Amino acid sequence: MAQDPTSNKTPGEPMSMSNTILTSAASMVQEFKPLKNICAHLNAFHVYAKDPKRFIEANHYCAHLNDQVRQCLLYDSDQPGARLIGIEYMITTNLYESLPAEERKLWHSHVYEVKSGMLIMPNPHVPEAAWQPAETSAMEQVVRLYGKVYHLWQTDRGDKLPLGEPQLMTSLTQDGQLDEKELETRDAKFGVDFRKKREARRGIATPEIHPDADQAWKTKGV
Repeated sequence: MAQDPTSNKTPGEPMSMSNTILTSAASMVQEFKPLKNICAHLNAFHVYAKDPKRFIEANHYCAHLNDQVRQCLLYDSDQPGARLIGIEYMITTNLYESLPAEERKLWHSHVYEVKSGMLIMPNPHVPEAAWQPAETSAMEQVVRLYGKVYHLWQTDRGDKLPLGEPQLMTSLTQDGQLDEKELETRDAKFGVDFRKKREARRGIATPEIHPDADQAWKTKGV
């Protein structure tokens, strides 16, 4: 049986000349206004809520709906042709606390992601020493947010297409949940060091985490 042709690890032929011309023309005349609101690129690791031993790196491209709500498109890389693998919403503490108890269990905290240095804002154009203060300032906001994230494409298990139901994901909450070699490999791609970021963020206040958040680690899978 002949194998399907693949392009960017996805079944299908590479873009044809006609489609390339059509998409190029569309990009020149259409406005894509919602996408122009994207203002931040975050990189972190997500964990499957039903199977916390499984993890995946995700590149977040985020926009602010207002001061209390953000929405992010999640991709498997930061390169052209990256696959859209999920979505994440982030909200402030007061909005989170207003949710029904059962709904709150679907959300995760960002405290460990920020304080450990695992959550980063890649910037290839500015030296790390100059970028660090701006990133740390942004993390002072993110550390207080709660996130709700679903992945649609399980690329970590080799799925060639988005298969099955959306998967609720969660964040890391303590040391030992992810092998530091994974962070070192990620850091090498972006020219950063999570240990230095952890040190730079020591001064960020640690907010109290609502007991309903991060349920995957409390129930070993939700």
